[in-house]
Amino acid sequence: MNTQTRFIFKDLDIRGQHIALNDAWQAMIHNRGYGELIRQLLGELSALGIFLANGMKHQGKLTLQVQGDGMVNLLLVEVTNDLKIRGMVRSEGSITAEHSLDEILGEGQIVATLYNAQTDHSFQSLVPRNAKGLIDTFEDYFSQSEQLESKLWVSSTADNLSALLLQKLPEADQHDDEGWHRVGVLANTITNQELNELSVESLLHRLFHEETLELFDANTVTYECAKDRKRFEKIIFDLGEQDARDLLKERGEIAIHNEICNEHLFFDEQDVDRIFNT
Repeated sequence: MNTQTRFIFKDLDIRGQHIALNDAWQAMIHNRGYGELIRQLLGELSALGIFLANGMKHQGKLTLQVQGDGMVNLLLVEVTNDLKIRGMVRSEGSITAEHSLDEILGEGQIVATLYNAQTDHSFQSLVPRNAKGLIDTFEDYFSQSEQLESKLWVSSTADNLSALLLQKLPEADQHDDEGWHRVGVLANTITNQELNELSVESLLHRLFHEETLELFDANTVTYECAKDRKRFEKIIFDLGEQDARDLLKERGEIAIHNEICNEHLFFDEQDVDRIFNT
């Protein structure tokens, strides 16, 4: 089950999204060696990427980057308009529960880049980071950029990534001036175990069985990290033929680590001949 599902409170003018990933999430963190805190940060950014990409009206992708000078110097997630996701974390040292968020992320910024494949144009914005964490940061972002008060819950394990987003639409108070508060109080009773283990139908019934909800058809989220060998051949070409051949002579092959896909690509003499003779 790798799904993103939208829903709406029909009588309250409140909307929401739910994410439940297992295979896609496991593939994304496979053989990465991420500890619990790193995995949770990547999960939070991934959930936000999916929620935001689901609203894209054109072909393209959304890239979220947390850049800083802390123990984690890069946290990266990319999500396409059809919900193909990939991501990675680059960190230094052993990160434990004793470390604060400032120590982990340091001084830095969150960069959101929206790429429109139809116009081949990108729009970039900077998101101020809330010192309390990424969830608080993006609750602020939704409230300020979309003018929609929002609440977010995210839980990640080695097997699952699950998340719930609630947003108060502009007419909500006119329908029920206590509705947003009531829904928020109920949602705050959710546990990580429930978020990870219950289906969207069971979870929403558990939380909001006295409200009238409408669920829309689920979208499939997939992990995809294209093995773009040509992009790395260009790296070798840009290195220059003499330097490339010197490196090949010294090491017997040229190895390049595709960091975001967590794989090594190897180029031999025949590869180098082809790169510089085409």
